[in-house]
Amino acid sequence: MSSFVNLRVLRGLCFSGYCFLVCAASAQQSYLGFDRNQYPGDQNLKVLRQTFSYAGFWLNNPPGENTNSWQGKRRTIESAGFGFLVLFNGRLENQLRRNPAVLGKTDGQAAATAALREGFPARAIIFLDIEEGGRMLPQQKAYIYAWVDAVNASGFRAGVYCSGIPAREDKNTTIVTADDIRDNAQGRQIIYWVTNDVCPPSPGCSFSNQPPPPAESKIDFADVWQFAQSPRRPDFAAKCHNYNHDGNCYPPGFGAATHLFVDVNTATSADPSAATTH
Repeated sequence: MSSFVNLRVLRGLCFSGYCFLVCAASAQQSYLGFDRNQYPGDQNLKVLRQTFSYAGFWLNNPPGENTNSWQGKRRTIESAGFGFLVLFNGRLENQLRRNPAVLGKTDGQAAATAALREGFPARAIIFLDIEEGGRMLPQQKAYIYAWVDAVNASGFRAGVYCSGIPAREDKNTTIVTADDIRDNAQGRQIIYWVTNDVCPPSPGCSFSNQPPPPAESKIDFADVWQFAQSPRRPDFAAKCHNYNHDGNCYPPGFGAATHLFVDVNTATSADPSAATTH
């Protein structure tokens, strides 16, 4: 995978006969990955690996699913050369009416147990999938931070998958979920995977060998950016015109007949959940 590089050139500055050499350089390599609710099938991993460096991996049932087809597939995916984004599906707000902190602790411990069962090493990053956006309600925050504390206490590291899109609260106020969680984390160590499929800044259903860095999501502290979702969300991604005509995003080598549509991510690591990432 080619690197995304942003370099400022060397400049010679001269004042009153004195010359100075000023160098300011920064380089950021970014890596493409995919995630989807259903396991893509062993037979498709080789072709997917030609485009992607890592894959999302669910520890429990993905949103809207009654089973988890990723279970038991870690070694197969790793053998195909992929890194991982390890995911745990969190609770919706209407499930948090009673004892959200207790539920968050229990779910955090369940996430750690599942990660151990799948063979992920200590200090691997587990991301809590937060499907609802805007400002988090008190019960949502209680759940999130209890989950984070439980995962961090288990020997793994906690991350969150959440919205990086400004949500309007009233005519004068907007809130970004990632900012809201970070601003109220009280010093907790959390890694951020944000979603923003609005074009721009998103490139839409794109598979460039020079993917944009996560900071271009407009969340400068993000380590991972999901910039395309399947199906395309018309309320956010209306200006993204490079999805398939059925509204989904298909990776190279797969057409609509395969039904192998994906969400597309860019990250600062080829293995964003790795124990050595941070």
